[in-house]
Amino acid sequence: MSLEIYLDLFSQPCRSVYIFAKKNDIQFDYKKISLFEGYQYSEEYGKINLLRKAPAIKDGDFYLAESVAIMLYLTEKFHTPDHWYPADLQKRARVNEYLSWQHSTIRPHGSKMMWFKLLIPKAFGTEIPKEKMDNAVEDLNSSLTFLRRSFCKTDRSL
Repeated sequence: MSLEIYLDLFSQPCRSVYIFAKKNDIQFDYKKISLFEGYQYSEEYGKINLLRKAPAIKDGDFYLAESVAIMLYLTEKFHTPDHWYPADLQKRARVNEYLSWQHSTIRPHGSKMMWFKLLIPKAFGTEIPKEKMDNAVEDLNSSLTFLRRSFCKTDRSL
């Protein structure tokens, strides 16, 4: 039985799972899906992922959704190097802290930029007003600054 990973590489969570699997030489069958075309709402995909989001995996008769949960599963199943998800409790807690934080800050602000700069103009032929774009850039920059100051410090004590 081989691992199947359902991905739309336009999606940041999908790209993170894809890159993680590739960097760790995890063999998988890449199942390309199109969120933009609504594949996640198909009856077929609903059997794989009740949440109807991407990414998702099928490992034998086991199904799993959500990028963080998938990467943690792959970490355990394929015994990836300790730097990905440390055995040390406090170091692992720092990884969990970041994984929880990024879902409500970096990811939404980054996604908004993709929508504003690429998807909305392409799909609807309209540009986002400058003030709205400036606010989105400010939100993303604020989150990135916090990321650098809080999570990228090498001297942060455990």
